[in-house]
Amino acid sequence: MKPHAWLLVLSLVCSAVFVQGAEASQPPNLQCLVGPITKQYGNTPWLVYSCDDHMSVVIVTAPNSPATPFYFFFYRSDGGYNLRGEGTGDKHLTDAAYAELKLLTDAQIMSLVAETQKLSAKK
Repeated sequence: MKPHAWLLVLSLVCSAVFVQGAEASQPPNLQCLVGPITKQYGNTPWLVYSCDDHMSVVIVTAPNSPATPFYFFFYRSDGGYNLRGEGTGDKHLTDAAYAELKLLTDAQIMSLVAETQKLSAKK
């Protein structure tokens, strides 16, 4: 998938996740276009983008990754972070990434947000 196509997917994914997860009130749609920074999870490269709520993070497969297509989404709910993932990439690779990602603390997730924002500020 071309990089500009991922940007559209990121916005749509974030909207869909929040609409599906909305209960009492519907959270605003998010745009997750800040970044990306490159990280390794499950010995696979991933691109990390933060969202305009300054708390949520989308992690998508890097170009030419055998885990493509797949994304993970960290979002705040009930005072902590929830992690969702979706796609049809290599399950062995995405499961390994999920195992690492689910261990991230709130502070580490917020650090990812800060890294993406710092990178975008330099552009």
